[in-house]
Amino acid sequence: MDRQIEQAVRDEDTMSSSSVGMSDLSDEILLCILRHVPVCDLMVNVANVCHKLHTLCHDKTLLSSVSLSEEYQADDLMVRQILKQLANQVQSLSLNGCYWLSGSTMELLARCRGVTHLDVTGCRITSLRLSRLLSSLSLLRSLAFDVTPGFNSAQLSSEAVDSLSCLLELRQTLLTPSYGVVPCCAKLRKLMLQFDIPDVTREGIGVCCQLMVGQSSVPHYQQLEEFTARLAPGEVNQTLLLLYLAVFSVHVPKRLRVFLVSIPGPNPAHWPAAPSLAQSLGLRGDLEALQLPRSWLDSLSLKRALEGNSPKHLSFSRCPALWPQVFLSLLEGGVKDATQLISLNLSGINQVLYSECRSADDQLVPGTMSRLAVGCSNIKHLNLMHTHYHHENSPGLSGETHLCASLAKFRHLHSLTLPVCALSDGLNTHQISANNTSPSALFLGLKKTPRVGFQNYKPDSDSSLSRDSTSGFSQLLAGCHVLQTLELIGPGFISAMPRLEPCSRVSVEPRGMCAWARGIGDSHLAALEALPRLRRLTLAGLPGVLRGSGLVQLTTQCKDLRVLSLANIGSLKTMNYTSALLETLKQCTQLQELRLEQPYLNANASFFEALSCCPHLQRLCLISRSGTFDPVATEAFMERCCHVIMCHMFMGGTLVACRTLQKTLLDRFSFARSALSVVIYPLHHEDLPSVIRDIPLTLLDRITLFQSHVAQPPHLSPL
Repeated sequence: MDRQIEQAVRDEDTMSSSSVGMSDLSDEILLCILRHVPVCDLMVNVANVCHKLHTLCHDKTLLSSVSLSEEYQADDLMVRQILKQLANQVQSLSLNGCYWLSGSTMELLARCRGVTHLDVTGCRITSLRLSRLLSSLSLLRSLAFDVTPGFNSAQLSSEAVDSLSCLLELRQTLLTPSYGVVPCCAKLRKLMLQFDIPDVTREGIGVCCQLMVGQSSVPHYQQLEEFTARLAPGEVNQTLLLLYLAVFSVHVPKRLRVFLVSIPGPNPAHWPAAPSLAQSLGLRGDLEALQLPRSWLDSLSLKRALEGNSPKHLSFSRCPALWPQVFLSLLEGGVKDATQLISLNLSGINQVLYSECRSADDQLVPGTMSRLAVGCSNIKHLNLMHTHYHHENSPGLSGETHLCASLAKFRHLHSLTLPVCALSDGLNTHQISANNTSPSALFLGLKKTPRVGFQNYKPDSDSSLSRDSTSGFSQLLAGCHVLQTLELIGPGFISAMPRLEPCSRVSVEPRGMCAWARGIGDSHLAALEALPRLRRLTLAGLPGVLRGSGLVQLTTQCKDLRVLSLANIGSLKTMNYTSALLETLKQCTQLQELRLEQPYLNANASFFEALSCCPHLQRLCLISRSGTFDPVATEAFMERCCHVIMCHMFMGGTLVACRTLQKTLLDRFSFARSALSVVIYPLHHEDLPSVIRDIPLTLLDRITLFQSHVAQPPHLSPL
């Protein structure tokens, strides 16, 4: 024993004498480490440690491509200092979403004359300011910016127009009817458009979409390879899109290989040229991505578009008429190489109105999904929202016992959206009795009917953790162990603040109509602990959750959870998982973003005290039609959590109380947090739409307004 002790002491002395410090690491290793340091810390803090780190921090490999997006601590002064140091080295610069920076800071971008890629989406860019920037950036090949009200392309200088004529990529966020700078960009290969124009002005006047159509205004896409457009709800957005697409009716660019158009709502504007466009896309054999609204494409056109191609991204959201052809093309040799497919959006592809009779043909088939997993073996992003699967506790024709067993074969899935009912192992006796209640009685209106929306909560009853079977769901979690993003959304969920799908109750199944969804409870949430890599989790419309104990269990193991969105969990007449929620928040030490939507949320001192245990929290959004908040506790929370730059609360309470708290928070914390966005407003106030208009679009899209983020067009997804 003495010899072992002596040897251990000698080994310890040897290790201490040969310990390696940061200064002993090679430059190559240090550069690899520094690549993971935010540029603000790199330039302001790390570079001042020593001469060696100062030299490395200014290495061209670190500064050639710089992103200041989500660098919320970077105020105007800091950004100006950084731009001064980057001016001679940066080639790709992104300030996407830096809504807090002043216009004078934007002017300094002109110093970065070597920039080839510039993204100032969400920043304060006027037509005159853009003209000055473009006049200095003659090497620019990629540009992203907002076209705001008052934009006038006639104010662009000749030097600016020359720079635009060399652009290969352009992304425009249109906040007003305009062609933007598209007519000046004759060499465009990639055009990305986001339409976010309201139908009426703040004064209630209808927005006119009539544009000057002349030789200098009509966009031509001779060399275009990629076209992407996403629309917010509204007739003006659809009318403007058709103007942008007018040239496609005459001439389809020969090199076009990406065509993604997303229009919300059940009745998108008709575009007669869509079938001929689809046929043209299939001729070259190099189609990479395709998404068209439901009324633009028929089965034959889709077949021709996919034939002989190897697409990487496909979206058929809310296109039930295309359902059979989609699987025929992907499974029966209708595409050249299905293994190239990476992203697939089938949201609502088998949706029928809840008032219609739902048959077995309207559900996802495990055997089909199993074949899809084998044929499209490299899919990383899959969206099955607004679909249905009802397990009947009996093997299917293909021998599959559960849809989740088929989905488990997608071994490379990084993000997945599922309908809640797909997790169920079948109905137990209680659920069957509830399901046998005649649905027609729900629409009688004058007769009181049994409650079928959620299970009754009994304090002395056994925990749902021991009652609900999760064998099918467990197979999915075991097979898709690399999942980082998971969205579980109930078939009857309607957000009080939807983003791209307005609250249209005629096409959404009422909460509780799907008995299989009611059977998903705490035990299923607890099973998520099998996903240690999970970083983004969305749970919406889960009436079967009773106490929320599953939330506590999953966050015990999912230590790296960064984004959490909970909406309409459990009962809608009370909030029965409050204590579990508080315990859950205390365990989310890496959480950066929280969206919580519940009709009766009490944001009191206990809630904000638990939330204060999330030291990295940056963005908070609370939505509750009958909720209450404690102003003193809110202010104390903002003081403790110094990284929070977004506090959006749409709850109950008076307008005076909301405005008072909003002013208090802005007055107290805005100076130290230049990116601070505080919006506190009654959820059902008539002026809420105008308040929403003033919220930075990057925050609105990301968290405030509910939407799925899985298998969306790549340049529009925040993932």
